[in-house]
Amino acid sequence: MDMQRAQQQLAAIAGLDSSLEEHDIDYWIFGGWAVDFWVRSVTRDHEDIDVAAWQSDKDAIKAALLSNGWRHTPAVDEVVGTRYQLHGMEVEFTFVVRAADGGVLIPFDQPLMWSPEPFGSGRRELRGVSCRTIPLALLKAGKQSFIGKGRAEAAKDRADFEALARVEGVAKPE
Repeated sequence: MDMQRAQQQLAAIAGLDSSLEEHDIDYWIFGGWAVDFWVRSVTRDHEDIDVAAWQSDKDAIKAALLSNGWRHTPAVDEVVGTRYQLHGMEVEFTFVVRAADGGVLIPFDQPLMWSPEPFGSGRRELRGVSCRTIPLALLKAGKQSFIGKGRAEAAKDRADFEALARVEGVAKPE
């Protein structure tokens, strides 16, 4: 495991948190880094930092990050998100919208329900860095299905789920 890169990514998360909190922008870390914040340990190398944020905050996010040294590095084929980099560390945003019933949707042409519940405002801490993360139950649910995923992605999710299994006695998938 590349601990120097992990420290650089944690510094990027701290900077991201500071930039977004300074502008009262809601966001939530998800994916592998959310796992690490929940288990309070760096469990594996991460390619990027996955962040969910309200689609309505897209312009405010761009202004906040650009004013703090981030570079906007969009992909050609973006659909519901965008990317930013700081000192070579990449953050990939997925923009979400509120469902009429309070849940969270990913606004594809046919909106996809991500969570029937709001993400909340829970924060976790890892190595002195604090950030918002998606709720543990939602993270567990997303990491327990390996069906339809490529071998590498399924292996990452399996490792993430096994790490989460140590948090509050989560049952391992069958």
